[in-house]
Amino acid sequence: MKYPIGIQNFEKLRREGYAYVDKTPVVWRLVRDGGYYFLSRPRRFGKSLLLSTIEAYFEGKRELFDGLAISQLETEWRKYPILHLDLNASKYSDITDLEQILDYHLRQWEDRYGRDERTTTLSGRFMDVIHRAYDYTGMPVVILVDEYDKPMALNIDNEPLQDEFRSLLKAFYGVMKSADRYIKFGFLTGVTKFSKVSVFSDLNNISDISMHSAYSASCGITEQEIRDYFDDGVAQLAQTSGMSKDECYAALRRRYDGYHFCERSVGVYNPFSLVNTLSSGKFADYWFATGTPTLLVNLLRRTEYNLNDIVDAPVSADLLGSVDSMRQNPLPIIYQSGYLTIKDYDEEFMEYHLGFPNEEVERGFIQYLLPIYTNARQDPSVFNIRQFVREVRGGQPEAFMTRLSAMLADTDYRIVGRAELYLQNALFTFFRLLGLYVQVERATSEGRMDMVVQTRDQVYIFEFKIDKSADAALRQIEEKGYARPFAADPRHIYKIGVSFDSQKRCVTEWKIV
Repeated sequence: MKYPIGIQNFEKLRREGYAYVDKTPVVWRLVRDGGYYFLSRPRRFGKSLLLSTIEAYFEGKRELFDGLAISQLETEWRKYPILHLDLNASKYSDITDLEQILDYHLRQWEDRYGRDERTTTLSGRFMDVIHRAYDYTGMPVVILVDEYDKPMALNIDNEPLQDEFRSLLKAFYGVMKSADRYIKFGFLTGVTKFSKVSVFSDLNNISDISMHSAYSASCGITEQEIRDYFDDGVAQLAQTSGMSKDECYAALRRRYDGYHFCERSVGVYNPFSLVNTLSSGKFADYWFATGTPTLLVNLLRRTEYNLNDIVDAPVSADLLGSVDSMRQNPLPIIYQSGYLTIKDYDEEFMEYHLGFPNEEVERGFIQYLLPIYTNARQDPSVFNIRQFVREVRGGQPEAFMTRLSAMLADTDYRIVGRAELYLQNALFTFFRLLGLYVQVERATSEGRMDMVVQTRDQVYIFEFKIDKSADAALRQIEEKGYARPFAADPRHIYKIGVSFDSQKRCVTEWKIV
């Protein structure tokens, strides 16, 4: 089987015999209903391939669709003029970069359909070429825009430049409303959604299908699709990895599944990581390795965000659908970028609860956060997650508490912020990472944090106190009855009280009973 790693062109994929998960029922539904659509999905999730599939359909290339669902649905296969704008190809460090990209595409279209030299603005030329394409072919125009938001997304922390990009793109995309009578279909994709002062505000008839249940699996791969198209590949991966096929499916599910783009939707696998794993015969964090969440982490730090809220705080539907309020709440952009996904939905209050979609994303994100809140990077010999796990599993609380104390020492307060928030975020990152190897639960009582870590043979109950003694922490464990749920448990129970000094920014003592 030829796995389509990095293949985003539908025609190349089909002509050269690469595996293709049939998404043409989605294409058929979109083109049948017509109109303008917007779809937000994380990077490397198949947006460009979906757009290329739509393009091939509107080019009337029937032979490419032989054997696919749409070949039984479409009977006319008409050819339409297509204006395909791809904004992926620049770093967009200033407004000139965007102007040049738009000018390049306009010149390509004008070479085909002609140009009125008296029209000089970018938006004016776009309007002119739509008219000319319609007159030249006698058919309404199809407009496809890949990564519409790339210029703004790359400069999300540079508000003045972002405003320049928004102003230019708003005028450019707004042409589609004025030229509506000449347009058959429009489809725009991107990662983020800017809504309050949107580039779409002049295109008020666009349908946002990003959180529409009918299109939840339009990009990405469902488990049923893996079984339908890649079952032999999973069997081969299982054999290579020394697993049964059921064990291999379970491992793929833990590492790469778990994306939900609306409430009660089918789970979707990250297609990039899945295909790379099947092709290489090796489990690895392929998607995370192709891009680091530097900007998102900077937003978390700048807003002094409590990381516990990443997986606990409810988010309204309106907030989740827009990144405009990111300076107050960075969760929407973290969600839209693919580092969080929908875990639950509260129908009564119309609120979403988010969480990490799978092990690949959680491990990568937490490992990226960890050096910010600890000195792990400066002295990896002092703090090593593998050794820490061995000590936790081996019933060596004194050893791992020495390691944890070293991890929390000498962190730059200018980076980590307030002492209480620092301690909460440092413990969140550490225990989430530890939780990939042993069971970690977090509970709160009266605003104070406690952690429970469980292994096959031990239960560790932690209580952390800021500027109070380890004895005070142990007293709270007793008074609140944190150990009661484990009264009949045959495992050894360790109660660990920890004192954290807010001035010195370090653990000053701990006691274990």
